[in-house]
Amino acid sequence: MNTPIRSTASESASGLNRRQFLASAGATALSLSVLQPAMAAGAASPDKIKLGLIGCGGRGSWIANLFQKQGGYDLVAVADYFPDRTAAVGQKLGIPESRQYTGLSGYRRLLEQPGLEAVAIESPPYFHPEQAAMAVAAGKHVYVAKPVAVDVPGCQTIAQSGERARDRKLCFLVDFQTRADSFYIEAIRRLHQGDLGQLVFGEAIYHAECPFRSKYKYLETDPANPENRLRAWGLDRVLSGDIIVEQNIHTLDVMSWIMDQAPEYAVGTGGRKVRKFGDCCDYFALLFQYPNQVGITFSSRQIVGHGTQPDGIRNRMFGSQGVLETAYGGQVMIRGEKFFDGGRSPGIYQEGAVANIAAFHRSIREGDCQNLTVAPSVRSNLVSILGRTAAYQPGQVVTWDDLLRRNEKLEFDVRGMKG
Repeated sequence: MNTPIRSTASESASGLNRRQFLASAGATALSLSVLQPAMAAGAASPDKIKLGLIGCGGRGSWIANLFQKQGGYDLVAVADYFPDRTAAVGQKLGIPESRQYTGLSGYRRLLEQPGLEAVAIESPPYFHPEQAAMAVAAGKHVYVAKPVAVDVPGCQTIAQSGERARDRKLCFLVDFQTRADSFYIEAIRRLHQGDLGQLVFGEAIYHAECPFRSKYKYLETDPANPENRLRAWGLDRVLSGDIIVEQNIHTLDVMSWIMDQAPEYAVGTGGRKVRKFGDCCDYFALLFQYPNQVGITFSSRQIVGHGTQPDGIRNRMFGSQGVLETAYGGQVMIRGEKFFDGGRSPGIYQEGAVANIAAFHRSIREGDCQNLTVAPSVRSNLVSILGRTAAYQPGQVVTWDDLLRRNEKLEFDVRGMKG
């Protein structure tokens, strides 16, 4: 349920320190290359994987089509809080009303569907940790959209669910499009093998207009109404995690992938200058400090009228022997002593999802339950939350260990909503 722009160019957080988390996430980084677009659509099987969709909004409806087109899935049930959304997807995909589940607990009833093998979670990010944990407990394979959570406890829950899924021989995949793109994979592999020399500093940006303008109408009259907030979840800090978590995680994930370790701290600012509805910021400007005195600056904005140009979603990493340049949907390359003229993936938004859907199918059919996307995705999510926490306290340094020790949880008041 989170749509990026198209660019042209431990058991508890307090028990997980920076080094422990770094070791957990870093151990799987090189193995992520298994999720390349060159993967086949999945091992041949006479039976399709019976899939349930949790979250029938814009992205949920869109990705349901991709699962169907892949050919290895049979979409058998859908769940969403709102009946109009389940009805729309159900009608489009031929799912009877008896298998359309609504209300806050609709996803639980979906998990009880006989024969269900897997779920795709495309609900607002706030709900991902609980829904994924319940799915694993019910013995289902899990495909979940980014971000995986909006707070530190949620990230820890996802990490634990990934481990429990592995132990139960269940597949758990987090859908990052860039992680499945061959140009990104090869360029960052070359960086990790030393083609840029010593890393010096970097830049990460996500400049866009607001993708949720069509949801303003739900907040014009009764913005405190929880159902209105849910309809306009992308404008709500608690439900979305703010734009730095919900949208900007795309570029912050690439930054985290490049660095392959957690930052030491973040400092910066963020705020609202033009946004009229909701409580999310419309800009962020931060510094992420990594070990060995490597600093990466980050900026984002969602300001109507500015378009996506000239920046879009980009990452640059400067080294002693070269520069890595990436653009979501644009050119990925390395300039310098070891030149790499990678290429462009203008269809990365859909192509990345298609590749991940195929990888999910193959992992289930082949019993590959290493779940290598989980730890790096949790780390990137925590990096985004670190940046948000620092920006909410302008000028104050927030360290990685401080973030985990605080273990701050966001709460959405569901009183008055349908169960």
